[in-house]
Amino acid sequence: MKKLLPLLLALIGTGAGIGAGLFLAPGTGGDDHASGTGAEASAHDAAPPDDGTGAEGHGAPADHGSAVSAGADHGDAAEGHGAETEFVKLNNQFVVPVVADSRVVALVVLAISLEVTAGSAAGVFEEEPKLRDSFLRTLFDHANIGGFDGNFTETPRMDALRRVLFEAARNALGARVKNVLITDIARQDN
Repeated sequence: MKKLLPLLLALIGTGAGIGAGLFLAPGTGGDDHASGTGAEASAHDAAPPDDGTGAEGHGAPADHGSAVSAGADHGDAAEGHGAETEFVKLNNQFVVPVVADSRVVALVVLAISLEVTAGSAAGVFEEEPKLRDSFLRTLFDHANIGGFDGNFTETPRMDALRRVLFEAARNALGARVKNVLITDIARQDN
């Protein structure tokens, strides 16, 4: 009996979970949801009327997110090239010392990825030592001008850092680099 009770409770719990999932699943059957979310679901599911231009949902941020992040940059799309891109995560993090009064007062650790033209990943890895050297020089310069002091994650400061890293990547790898992404950043004070 002691072994049967946990099994019975597990089956009841599983059945209740499946039943709740079926009951609360969006777009099931022709009935409105009995839980009072029918109005919310129908307002959410309602699509804007099609005006025949094929531009449905224009202006909605969710409609444009995946195309911008995974597709071509704006310049290529405007020219009609439509080049695909891929992401390359650099193998190791970058560790940057923050120096004040001739001593290291903090360490900043960054993980960087690159958005490059499709098929360029192998070339990026072949030239990674040159790229890492260029990035480290840029990061050391950024640290030496106080870029990692105070609230270093403010948008203008991060934009400035991305811009100089992008210039360094373009100098090292050429036009195949489309964007530099800082995927992780942390500062540890000593």
